[in-house]
Amino acid sequence: MPAKLINGKVIAERIREDVKKQVSDRLAKGLIAPGLATVIVGNNPASKVYVRMKHKACEEAGILSVGHELSSDTPQEDVEALIKELNNDPKIHGILVQLPLPAGLDEEAVLSTISLKKDVDGFHPINIGRLAQKGRTPLFVPATPSGVMVLLEKSGTLIDGANAVVLGRSNIVGMPVSLLLVDANATVTICHSHTKDIPKIIRQADILIAAVGIPEYVRGDWIKPGATVIDVGVNRVEDETSKRGYRLVGDVNFEEVSAVAGAITPVPGGVGPMTIAMLLSNTLKAARLAGS
Repeated sequence: MPAKLINGKVIAERIREDVKKQVSDRLAKGLIAPGLATVIVGNNPASKVYVRMKHKACEEAGILSVGHELSSDTPQEDVEALIKELNNDPKIHGILVQLPLPAGLDEEAVLSTISLKKDVDGFHPINIGRLAQKGRTPLFVPATPSGVMVLLEKSGTLIDGANAVVLGRSNIVGMPVSLLLVDANATVTICHSHTKDIPKIIRQADILIAAVGIPEYVRGDWIKPGATVIDVGVNRVEDETSKRGYRLVGDVNFEEVSAVAGAITPVPGGVGPMTIAMLLSNTLKAARLAGS
């Protein structure tokens, strides 16, 4: 039996509609709209596309969004000065620095400059530190990992006591989602480039989170029958039959894996829409924390 499709578009749209309603309710009470500031350093085309999508989503939800673009040779102190200025702006409740930053900039120092109460991306070292510690709750959780957890919940996947494998150990997805799964009482194994016999480990997984950035890396015979597979990867592969000359695929071979798994996210239309939805939710939360 083919795997159940976990439709991230539908789930994300419900979250976005709920945020839009809550923003409208705020405005009706005379409160200001939540405000999000984005900061791009450099001329990374993919970063610009992602940020444009975020601004469009903010506009549709009634959230104020302000974009700042800095050249790739902007000094560290100037980047931090801009963030400090945004920290002090009462109209801005959330600050998002688009990663990766150009070589030569200290990423941790930049992220540490963001006010903890405006860290809607959830990458401030204190928020990540709280996420890693039992009994401590971060103010914000990174959008993509929190979106993954919502997808697992909405798909009816049992996390408590499950064997979960996270493929990839990035600061943006792999490590935070591993911590969230541990917090939800899963037994978690993290696989990476130095892991021996990755297929053997994945075959034991009740839940697989694939976030390694290699097109169609995970094969169908690696999957435990009935497992839930969340594919975070978005990769371009050449396709002469497509108008664009390429198509988007995930980190799992969808055709093979969907024939074995119990539930799976598609690419596109799975995790991607959730990232923006959770960012909007975090921005609304930041406005509430500010009391404005």
